[in-house]
Amino acid sequence: MKSYHIPASITLAQGILESGMGESRLASQAHNHFGIKCHTEWRGKRIFHDDDQKGECFRVYSDPRMSYRDHSLFLTSRSRYDFLFDLKKDDYKAWAKGLKKAGYATDPKYPDKLISLIERYRLDRFDSKTKSGKKETEQLSDSTPALIHHVEKGDTLYSISKKYQIDLQRIVQENKIEDNTIFLGQNLIIPQAQ
Repeated sequence: MKSYHIPASITLAQGILESGMGESRLASQAHNHFGIKCHTEWRGKRIFHDDDQKGECFRVYSDPRMSYRDHSLFLTSRSRYDFLFDLKKDDYKAWAKGLKKAGYATDPKYPDKLISLIERYRLDRFDSKTKSGKKETEQLSDSTPALIHHVEKGDTLYSISKKYQIDLQRIVQENKIEDNTIFLGQNLIIPQAQ
């Protein structure tokens, strides 16, 4: 966000959505978390994957960090995305809608999916700053360390609430969980006992 002026929440939500929470073939085999295709200028390794068409060419990265960097370069170097940088960095809803308008994705529900992920996982907290200029997450980590539970096979909201001796509804509210549904690989914020 500091280097490329793209809201952190947008980058994180796109990475989650495009990579199937890091579990997609492109993410796991090619470290490509954004589904960035080869295009004519790509000179690196390639992987072929069915997307809009059969056997499309996608970029292969040596490290996921390179995928995140390339995603930022992709958005900042193409003129069709220029108007996004006139938006406020903390207006993730406008950015999500703008990405669709610029043609980033063909899915008509793409903005809604990004917004839902941002709100479910509270990713917008990485965009905001306190009055002192410190990021909200930095301030939180100074006073109350966040406890995170990585959802594994067999976990239920009930078993997680018992494990941490915390009310199930507090976990649901803290993580904005809909229909009491959790997912394998999901990171849940565990509220501290009051």
